[in-house]
Amino acid sequence: MGILRSIILPTSAVLLVALLSVAFTGGRASRLNRWELEIKMPTEKDVAGGDEELGTRWAVLVAGSQGYGNYRHQADVCHAYQLLKKGGLKDENIVVFMYDDIATDSLNPRPGVIINHPQGGDVYAGVPKDYTGEHVTAENLYAVLLGNKNAIKGGSGKVVDSKPNDRIFLYYSDHGGPGVLGMPNGPFIYAKDFINVLKKKHASGTYKEMVLYVEACESGSIFEGIMPDDLNIYVTTASSADESSYGTYCPGMNPAPPPEYITCLGDLYSVAWMEDSETHNLKEETIVEQYQTVKERTSNYNTYNSGSHVMQYGNKSINSEKLYLYQGFDPAGVNFTPNELCSNQMEVVNQRDADLVFLWKWYQNSKDGSEEKREIQKQITETVKHRLHLDGSIKLIGDLLYGPADGLLTLEHVGPRGWPIVSDWECLKSTVQLFENHCGLLTQYGMKHMRAFANICNSRVSRDNVEEAFMAACSGYDFSKWDPSKSGYSA
Repeated sequence: MGILRSIILPTSAVLLVALLSVAFTGGRASRLNRWELEIKMPTEKDVAGGDEELGTRWAVLVAGSQGYGNYRHQADVCHAYQLLKKGGLKDENIVVFMYDDIATDSLNPRPGVIINHPQGGDVYAGVPKDYTGEHVTAENLYAVLLGNKNAIKGGSGKVVDSKPNDRIFLYYSDHGGPGVLGMPNGPFIYAKDFINVLKKKHASGTYKEMVLYVEACESGSIFEGIMPDDLNIYVTTASSADESSYGTYCPGMNPAPPPEYITCLGDLYSVAWMEDSETHNLKEETIVEQYQTVKERTSNYNTYNSGSHVMQYGNKSINSEKLYLYQGFDPAGVNFTPNELCSNQMEVVNQRDADLVFLWKWYQNSKDGSEEKREIQKQITETVKHRLHLDGSIKLIGDLLYGPADGLLTLEHVGPRGWPIVSDWECLKSTVQLFENHCGLLTQYGMKHMRAFANICNSRVSRDNVEEAFMAACSGYDFSKWDPSKSGYSA
């Protein structure tokens, strides 16, 4: 079979080529047969190839949590790495953030192995350890995206050193709250800061287009009302600005993880996009086709019964492009035909309750009367106690600032679609710090109360009155275990 070469010619040259082809119909025509020239008009795209014109594909993968109870977030990110690696992305162009504490955790029934599906294989092998442990920070993430090696603190030093024709894929998985995404080391990723980083990256002219997939509760709030549509960035999120996202493949669910696992293996939105990518020809499937598939599955098939609304933000024209431009192309997928993933409703758990599922399963599996069982019971008690403290103190703060009739209504108020959760982001940060000074760490559970702090700022209550309310609501509570001065503030 001859070699196919695609040549794109200006319209004025088409007639000349036709005339020249007549001149070559004699004995010299055989010399052209080996090339099988295909003439294309300037408006036609070379669908079959042209990868060399795409620039470099970059990927940034972020697991924002730590601890075996949050197994699923690092499992998601490791799975994403394997998918991109099969797609041809090089390690030098994939930057991975993960605490890296679950593969070797004593509770892991398969030491050194991480799985993301009940029947799935190991997704941990070969994953780059770019930023682990204390180096998984918002500050390092911003520096990596901006390609600023001088701002990196620890880790491999790898950054997105992209050029104007390059494409970037960013995937994040963890807990979130209104206006924030979690990180295992404080502070949180605040929406305004993150959007400013994206604006700086765009202003630098060092990428062509970027696609972001974000798995977290209230992940839509990171972009709602503040994400421009002129940055050449397309975003999908696991949930809207005011709802939770969900973990899945948890103990007791169908499908359940192998019986030796006591924690959830994945997240609903995350496994939906990855399992879709693994079963499609990514040179044929578009971003919007994947969005529609993931949207349906994450909604639990349009019932929204323990499901969430997958959202789109930014430049939506990008979603007509093929997925391989960002996720690469696995040659094994060339013969994939459109498939139907499991259409049954998925059993899920609210992201914020997944740690309780883990603790309870751990408690059930421990030996009766053992010191381990007593320690787990203590941990459950302390966790629930701090949750109740956070919920109760927020309610009391509302009562003190706005009166019992309007307190919770004011703090839980959700603004119109298209509006950011807060107008003064610095006020939001300082209010979170003030609360943690008097009431202890918000924790991944307390992130749900970020809207309350935003509404305090929106109502322009004086700082003195806010601090008085915080002090009154939390006086007498021993939060030494949740002291922000030891583990870092959330803002």
